[in-house]
Amino acid sequence: MSKLLTVAVAPKLTEDETNGVLQLMADAEAVDAMKALNEAALLRLRRPHSTTQHILVSEGEDLLGYAQLESGTEWSAGQLVVSPDHRRKGIGTLLLQRLIMESSSPLRVWAMGDTAAARALAASAGMVPRRELLIMERQLDDDVPEPLIPPGVQIRTFVPGQDEQEWLRVNAAAFADHPEQALVDGDDLADRMAESWFDPNGFFVATINDTMVGFHWTKQHQDQLGEVYVLGIAPSAAGGGLGKALLLTGLRSLQERGSTRVELYVEADNRAAVELYLSYGFATVSRDVMYAQG
Repeated sequence: MSKLLTVAVAPKLTEDETNGVLQLMADAEAVDAMKALNEAALLRLRRPHSTTQHILVSEGEDLLGYAQLESGTEWSAGQLVVSPDHRRKGIGTLLLQRLIMESSSPLRVWAMGDTAAARALAASAGMVPRRELLIMERQLDDDVPEPLIPPGVQIRTFVPGQDEQEWLRVNAAAFADHPEQALVDGDDLADRMAESWFDPNGFFVATINDTMVGFHWTKQHQDQLGEVYVLGIAPSAAGGGLGKALLLTGLRSLQERGSTRVELYVEADNRAAVELYLSYGFATVSRDVMYAQG
């Protein structure tokens, strides 16, 4: 006789539950060859937040699926992952239904890689595509051009304990219309700086007369993979070639640190950014799609 499924909803997970979700993610990523959840969800998994809920579907001691809900006033964001050994058994539908039930505002759900199964699941709940995030890559086995730094601009590395507030100001201005990046606060920045991958030597800031006007935060992964983590320019400094200079500064740094390829994530409708990355050899290799109710 099969065991009954149980659904648990909690604002915080125990250490054993967290480890179980991490193992579930690793199992899914090994089969799907893509990340099961995005970085924001992983941070919330390890560091509880008042707006986050965790949903676990289990059968006895076995974790079959996990979903995370980040509640907002205008809309809420969800992500979910199902064990590769228990797919096509209604677990994904159960998780999505519970996300809808628990959400206090219209729900949007990320589909990593936008697979056929994810599209079908979203359609079954009447959800439609709302946002598209491109994952772009390029090799770093060629000569990256030396950056042409605009007159009056200095580029240096980020100084922890000194640059946090200035960075938050520029980030908020550069991403004023971005639904997530614009909301990054001091706690979010501290969380990322506490991660094992954080290296201020790969975090570049541009200044004019000691005032920060742009930045390129790079990230070094395993397997010689680098990342254009966040690149932002203050509106007052846009259009003068600073974005190109910061991009090349970061790419050269990643190359010097041993990266042989580099990835980035960019909104598909940000044509200026997409064109910049295309012009420097990046190509789209995958895409994440956010589906929304109605």
